[in-house]
Formats: sequence, C-alpha cells, structure tokens
Amino acid sequence: MSVRKRIWKNSKGEVREAWVVSYAKRDKDGKRKQHIETFERKKDADARHDQIRTDIRSGTHIAPSESITVRAATELWLEACQSRHLNSQTIAQYETHARIHIIPLIGEQRLSDLTLAGVRAFEDRMLLDRSGALVRKVLTSLSSAISDAQERGLVARNVVTDLRRNRRRKGGKASSRANGKLQAGVHIPTPQEITAIIQNASPSCRVVIAVAAFTGLRASELRGLRWIDVDLKKRELHVRQRADRLNVIGAPKSDAGTRTVPFGAPIAKILSEHKLKSGGCELVFPNPEGAIVRLTSLVKGLKSACRRAGVVTPERKAKYTGLHCLRHFYASWSINRVVDGGCGLPAKVVQERLGHANISITLDTYGHLFPRGDDSAILDAAEGALLG
Repeated sequence: MSVRKRIWKNSKGEVREAWVVSYAKRDKDGKRKQHIETFERKKDADARHDQIRTDIRSGTHIAPSESITVRAATELWLEACQSRHLNSQTIAQYETHARIHIIPLIGEQRLSDLTLAGVRAFEDRMLLDRSGALVRKVLTSLSSAISDAQERGLVARNVVTDLRRNRRRKGGKASSRANGKLQAGVHIPTPQEITAIIQNASPSCRVVIAVAAFTGLRASELRGLRWIDVDLKKRELHVRQRADRLNVIGAPKSDAGTRTVPFGAPIAKILSEHKLKSGGCELVFPNPEGAIVRLTSLVKGLKSACRRAGVVTPERKAKYTGLHCLRHFYASWSINRVVDGGCGLPAKVVQERLGHANISITLDTYGHLFPRGDDSAILDAAEGALLG
C-alpha cells in the first residue's frame, strides 16, 4: 500500500495535482487486483490509507469498485425476502419503504460511500415530512438490506447498526426526535375515550373494537380469527392465523405471533352474544357476505365511532385513524398499575400477549409506560449500611 502525489495536465494544459492511495487486494475469485482511490488533500489520503490497512487486516475491506448501490442492494434484499416466502403484507411494506423512501433519496449512492453522517442526513431528511414511527421502520428496512449485502460480501459495515449502537452508548439522546414516544391521549386512547368509542360504535363494529382493545390482537389477526380459535369457557383467544391486506389467510407474523390471549367476563359476554348472531359463520368478524372483512371497513367503523363519541381533533376529524391504536391501548392497560385501572402485568407477560418476537420490541415501544416505584427508602437503607 502507498500514498503518493500525482501531478498531471488536463486537456486545457492546466496543471492538476491529487493524492492517490494505491493498494492491492484479492477479489472473490482469489485474483490479486490493484485499486486506486484519489483525494484532494494528503490528510484525507493518509486517513483512508490507515482505514484500508486496518480493514484488510481484519478481513472486512470492500473496495469501492466491488461495492454496489443502495438501490441494487435493496433489490437483492427484496428478492431474498421473496425467496424466503415471507408474508405478502410484510414484503409489500418492505417494497413500499424501498420504492418511496430509500431509493428516491439515497438509491444511487454506493454502499461503500455510506457513512454515519450520511445515514443521519437521510434520517433528518425523512423527518421533515414523515412521522418518527415511519422513519424508524424505514431505517430498519435499510439496515436489513445492508446486512444482506454484508452476507454477500458486498459491504464491510452496516452504518445503520453503527449509528444505533452509538446512540445506545449515549443514552439515546441523539435519536430523541425520531423516537416519538407513545403518549396517552395522543397515540394511545385513554380509558375514558375507549369507553366512549365502544358505546358509540355501530353494532357491526362495536364487538371488534371491544375485542381489539381488550386482547391486543393485530388487525390482521382479528380479520383471520375463527370461532374454533375462541374458547368462551376458558376465556381465551388462540391466535393461529391472520388475513393480510390482500385477504389471504396465512400464518401469524412470527413464531411469537402464535399465542393464547386471555380475556375477562365482559368480553366473554360480548362474544357469546355476538356468536348467537353469527349464523354459523366460520369467521368471528366476517363481512356481510361471510368472507374476510376488509381492513378499510374496520377503520371506517372506528373513525365513525370516534366522531360520534366526540373523540376528535380540533378540526373535528376522528382522533384515531387506525386499529393499531387499540393495540396500543391494550399494551398500556396491561402495563398500568391495578390502582390506576390497569392490570399491572410484568414486561415478559405483556410481550407474550402482544406476540412480540422479543422483549426488546416491547420495551422499546412501551418501556416508558411501566410504573416507576419510589425506591428512596431502599436507597437510604442501602447507602446507610455502607456509609453510616
């Protein structure tokens, strides 16, 4: 490896100079290949020289000429998702992240040129006109695409992972704008709002809203729920399948999605009465023809209930516009203390009932809702035992 100064004349006869980092590296076929990178300043060339040498020694170096664009990496990742036969709704979401958010903004950048600063700039650009929740999901998709490229030997580092690791070390302060913690009355309906929404829902929507709010099932799981999955005697729902946006029945979102969720006597009564009116339909919440109800129909029913209940924005629009708010309510209700009208459940139990793949998802999303007790007496006693 070497750093050398290069001087030449351009087509106009003007003298130009630059600093060149030259090094040799074996490609995937084992052939030794020469690589050259050019910099305007010797300082930058020296820094790059040291970085390349370190990466080559650790076996993580990918030459720029061997790297691919973010667009190409994303397309390879989507193909891999298809070959693994992931849920069609999940793949559709990934494709939306790529087509609308990732490719238009950074698609033509090479993976080897992506830096922490570049990813941060990408995040900041999205936050100008996108919600924090959406930005987090898009960054997760970008991270997955880069990880896929890593496994293919197309890039050495996953800068999204590096960025998140840096933020964890700093206590997450740098990502506070993107975190967007869920708030009661803003993202999560309050108990009073839930009561009002259920009371003002149409007969066809009242049951599904109540069950969603007090079992935490995803909209896709509610739409795929069958009566054989409901045990009214034991007061349990068994989540065994789901219906995606295309009304295709498939397995739950993950292995953890297959679960049993208990419910209380009021929900059991509501479901029992609803079953008597079902006319022997296999699905618990079908459309009028007995087929899978469309998600848009359920959302429309929720919005109408919000408006009739007075749960609206200053512009008199429905305050909550997606069934996921009911899942948020269930999580917060499960977490809140019994004295506050909740269930006071441990984080692990909440994770299992929500069907999260791992507890970090539960804690990242709802950790700030868990009650914090007054431990001053414990601290006083512990410190006193050592300090007198």
